[in-house]
Amino acid sequence: MNWFRKLYNWVLSWAETKYSMTVLFLLAFAESVFFPIPPDVLLIALALGASSKAFKYAFTCTLGSVLGAFLGYAIGNLAWLTAAGEFSSFANFFFNNVPGFSIELYENIKILFTNWDFWVIFTAGFTPIPYKVFTITAGAFNINLGMFALASIVSRGARFFLIAWLIWKFGPSIKNFLNKYFNLLALSFTIFLIGGFVLIKYII
Repeated sequence: MNWFRKLYNWVLSWAETKYSMTVLFLLAFAESVFFPIPPDVLLIALALGASSKAFKYAFTCTLGSVLGAFLGYAIGNLAWLTAAGEFSSFANFFFNNVPGFSIELYENIKILFTNWDFWVIFTAGFTPIPYKVFTITAGAFNINLGMFALASIVSRGARFFLIAWLIWKFGPSIKNFLNKYFNLLALSFTIFLIGGFVLIKYII
């Protein structure tokens, strides 16, 4: 995983440059399609360096991520399968080169979309689950675009603005907490949220 650490450090190095905002947008955009490093890394570094701009960084991050999600959706919808219904060479490239993306996972996600639709995208967008896998598969399975857009905006915005708010509120003291526990808490919150809706559904 040495390459991953180098890539991680390379992303962080942009925090001290005049291009940091542009790189944050591009990173968030790319992460929704193929890039393995989440934009949270740079978002946290930038917000810690200028907490007064934390929400501006969160907005930039959200915008880039959602626009990238639309590109992922378009790839899945237009370039994932051949006319015969087989995986295209483009799809096989993703399976072979994007970490965590496999044919088995692709098939399992299809079942999740059938049962949960909105909540699948929300969970992928808010938690540490690889978002890119779900933006592309949403397009491949022709998930309703309006629902996809709403779930992406809500989940990505909630994640990035929550990080920005925590840094704005608590400053550098929150950094270790974010690095160690944020993803776990985000995942736990999502499980309880979905569980609550499932409970309401069965009660009603």
